[in-house]
This record gives sequence, C-alpha cells and structure tokens, in this order.
Amino acid sequence: MSGMGIDALVLIAVFAAAWAGTLGLRRYALSRQVLDVPNARSSHTRPTPRGGGVAIVVSFLAGLALLHLLGRVDASLFAALIVGGSLIALVGFWDDHASLPARVRIVFHFAAAAWALYCLGGWPRLDLGFAVIEWGAWGYLVGTIALVWLLNLYNFMDGIDGIAASEAVSVACGGALLLWIAGASLLAPLMLAASSLGFAVLNWPPAKIFMGDAGSGFLGYVLGVLALHASATGSTALWPWLILLGVFVVDATVTMVRRMLRGQRWYEAHRSHAYQWAARRYGAHLPVTLAVVLIDLIWLLPCALAAVAWPSWSVPVALLALLPLVAVALRFRSGEPER
Repeated sequence: MSGMGIDALVLIAVFAAAWAGTLGLRRYALSRQVLDVPNARSSHTRPTPRGGGVAIVVSFLAGLALLHLLGRVDASLFAALIVGGSLIALVGFWDDHASLPARVRIVFHFAAAAWALYCLGGWPRLDLGFAVIEWGAWGYLVGTIALVWLLNLYNFMDGIDGIAASEAVSVACGGALLLWIAGASLLAPLMLAASSLGFAVLNWPPAKIFMGDAGSGFLGYVLGVLALHASATGSTALWPWLILLGVFVVDATVTMVRRMLRGQRWYEAHRSHAYQWAARRYGAHLPVTLAVVLIDLIWLLPCALAAVAWPSWSVPVALLALLPLVAVALRFRSGEPER
C-alpha cells in the first residue's frame, strides 16, 4: 500500500477511535455519575457527562505514535507533542476530578510549554515586515508564556456546546492547507482534525458529553506546538496561525484584559466571554457555534492565505483580520460582568 493510503487509513482510524472512545466515556460517566451539574456560572441547563476530551487525546497520540514509527512525523514535533501533550492532558484530567488550584495547574503548564520550546529550538524569529526580531535566549521565555496563554485561553473558550471541537477542526484543517501550500507534511494537523471531529459528533449542540479540561487544554497546546513547528521549520510564519485562531484569541484576550482592569480575578470561572453573552442573547448554543465556524471559513482562512501569499504584509493582514473581531467582542459585551 502507498504512503498516502496508509495515511488515509490512519486518519480514518483516528476518527473512529475518537468517536467510539467518546461514546464509551459517555456511558462510563453516566454509570458513575461523573456529571457537569449546572450552576450560576454555567452556560448549560441540565446535568451532562464530562471528560469526553480524553478520547481526543488518546486517539490523536496513538495515531501520532504510529505515524512516527512509520517515519511519517518529524521527531522534534513528535517529542514535543507526546510528552508535553500527555502532561497537559493528565493535569487536565486530574483537575476534572479533583479541582486543582490554579497555581498547581500553571506549574505543569509551564513545564510542558518549556519542553515544547526545547524540542523545537526556541521561539522562531518574528518578521514584522519592516523589521525582524531575533529573540535569542529570550525566545524561550516569550514562547513559553505564549504557549501557556494559548492552552489556557482554549480552556476558557470551551463553554458552550461544540465550540472548542469545531474550532479545533477549522484551525487544524486551515493549518493543514497552509502546510500543503508550503509542501510540508500536513499529517499532524489532519489527525488533530480527525480526532476532534470524532468527539464533535457527540458534542455538537445539544451536547451529549462535554470535553473537560483534559481535552480543551490539550487542543490549545497541540495547536500552539503545530504553529511553532511550522514556523521553526520555515514552512509558514506564525501570523497565519494567529489569524486562524483569531476568534478564540480575541475573545479570551479582550475578556481577560477587561476583567483585569475591573480588578476581577481573570482566571476564575465566569460567563462574561463574548460567545457566552451571545449564547444567552440568542437563547441557544448552536447559532453561536455555527457563527464561529463561518467566521473561521469565510473570513479568517482567506486572511491567513493572504498572509502566506504576501508575507511582507503579514502584520497588516493580521490586523485587518483581528480588529473586526475585537469590535464584535466588545459589541457582545466581552468581559462585562452579569448584573
């Protein structure tokens, strides 16, 4: 069988494993009463099984290991994802069951992010179009902080049915397209899309199971590592990946900044993200999740492709892509407390 045929079989197997694993985890959670019970800070109204994101983690890492054994995945990328991703997932799984303090979680997050930067050779240089920033040793610190923020913001944005899984599918497929244009391997992002899609079948509104911290933090970490690896290998710059992640980056960042300016604890659970305000305004999760997918496909993906086509204009293109999202976030009261 050809290499492409093997790759296709692995992707299909990853999707099937994620779907079957999510179904099995749902049955387990129902039998053990591992439920997410609605409270004043929830965006759902009925007890729902949680922890389904473990299926994404296991299916993705298993597929990654198989392709690495077949010589189809870069060794540095494999090391960053298998070790750091496992650590993030384990800490998230622990937190899902024992509610770890934020200071404990953050230590493990920094450890996983630092490992990824070590495997990938540090934070790549940043091309601003008119100047290039060579980070040197400082790049390890900058990159670690950026990766920790990305995995945490992904966790913050996992608050309504289907939004985190569908965002992972959209961004991973968009990233795969960027890598295909560059002539680089696109197997890792496609596997992430396959595993996320398998979970999304049961997480699509109305969700039959929730992802949990084990899955959301893992997705943010993997997407960040994929972007770093693509930049470190010269396949793409970081700007197109930032554009693809625009909805989550903008909503989470605007919300955090506005909460901090009000003297609120930005890391505590709340319902003041723009997407949460929108879900309450429209009385359902589905319109908001669909809107995010459409923004990803109709607006952000073309902008990311433009940043690839005209690399010297990447910064203006990124601003053009993200500033309207800032306006939308403010329009939907991102960061404003509920009365």
